[in-house]
Amino acid sequence: MPDTAHALGASRTLWELTERRARLTPDRPALLQDDRVLTFGALRDRAERTAAGLHNRGVRPGTVVAWQLPTRVETVVLTLALARLGAVQTPVIPFYRDREVGFALRGSGAAHFAVPGRWRGFDHTAMARRLGAPGVFEAYDTLPEGDPAALPDPPASGTDVRWIYWTSGTTSDPKGVLHTDRSLIAGGSCLAHALRLTPDDVGSIAFPFAHIGGLDYLVMLLLYGFPAVLLETFALPDSLDTYRAHGVTTAGGSTAFYAMFLAEQRRQPGRKIVPTLRLLAGGGAPKPPELYHDVVREMGCRLTHGYGMTEVPMITMGSPEDTDENLATTEGRPPEGMEIRITDGEVRLRGEAVCRGYLDPAQTAEAFDEDGFLRTGDLGHLTDSGHLVLTGRLKDVIIRKGETISAREIEDLLHRHPAVREAAVIGLPDPERGERVCAVVESTGDVTLGALTAFLRGEGLAVHKLPERLEVVDALPRGDTLRKVLKYKLRERYS
Repeated sequence: MPDTAHALGASRTLWELTERRARLTPDRPALLQDDRVLTFGALRDRAERTAAGLHNRGVRPGTVVAWQLPTRVETVVLTLALARLGAVQTPVIPFYRDREVGFALRGSGAAHFAVPGRWRGFDHTAMARRLGAPGVFEAYDTLPEGDPAALPDPPASGTDVRWIYWTSGTTSDPKGVLHTDRSLIAGGSCLAHALRLTPDDVGSIAFPFAHIGGLDYLVMLLLYGFPAVLLETFALPDSLDTYRAHGVTTAGGSTAFYAMFLAEQRRQPGRKIVPTLRLLAGGGAPKPPELYHDVVREMGCRLTHGYGMTEVPMITMGSPEDTDENLATTEGRPPEGMEIRITDGEVRLRGEAVCRGYLDPAQTAEAFDEDGFLRTGDLGHLTDSGHLVLTGRLKDVIIRKGETISAREIEDLLHRHPAVREAAVIGLPDPERGERVCAVVESTGDVTLGALTAFLRGEGLAVHKLPERLEVVDALPRGDTLRKVLKYKLRERYS
């Protein structure tokens, strides 16, 4: 990482990082959306005016403010304004509805709630009123503003809890995850260091900014001083014009994003769909090795994938300097300061980027071991080069007749089958075997259980790991943020 970025990464708070970047490169573009350009200097100034407006509404250090807003310039401004005041923020994914939003408002004890009004056909203001949310205000095209001269001093501590994020929905009940400015800056620094981006790059945020990856990305922009294109909604091929117009050099989000870009590229073979694109990057979901090789070969760009979670926004990340083998089969390496311990096959973590715990103290006590390492619930191992290989989830392990089977191993092999677009493997209760292996696939043609098991045998899969049941679906159930497959819904459906 360049010396300047190293120095900025030492900032104690998100607001300090914002101010330092604004002083360093005030006239460089920071946020690009449609025909709007906001420089780093203007971003700081507008955030200060908004902070003054919020202060006039009664927002003080420690006040809990929830916001459920799309990926827009105003959302980033509001985030930094709240950081300037030292408020506690609880971002809510804009696709969530009454159940999840009510859960977040009650759990966090929010005193104010920012909504976009009517957005994509849904009335968020009406929902907020229906839920009895306090301090509701709309923050889409306009934000509260005031005189920054009346503001108190900005927060000095970066280790106070100022963020409550919500787990992204791969389990039925969300948990409130507690973060500090320093834990989020540490996560963003890891991402920035691994990707080797420069001030000449043009990034993109096509996923919900309310996801913890949004702050990860914002920290990276502030560290390196390059801009990002904000996409309120992402759809291909419609979004490609935006990528081309702004000369985006790095894009991505998660495995589902890579697959969508690749599918679009296959409609235009031999012609790069985004001529300036040199890097796809992301994380948040398993990446089949075949997908890596297909993207690199057909799109003519690099693909780096990482490992993160709401509790630890960036754990490991592949680097463009890694070998193809490591980029295809591992999640990259951890940065300095991230300790990884493998205990009984489980990945455990300790470091500055790790959250402080959960809103529920009992959940916190259960999540950390006696040495202060976070239990991730993920299974994996470290290679001799220090790269992390994930092999599945503790809850994703299938126990059949006493034999342990990794769902991830079978899924990676199924993705090689030409008629399988997406695949998820789950264990279903069985009175004789304990569990049986069930493959649920999205198919591009006719597939049968016999044909798939014959294919898997040909790929060298052990006989006791072969699926005993096949379900073909139009679409696997996915979360609204990084499009993770919701396996608990599959288990509920097919058990």
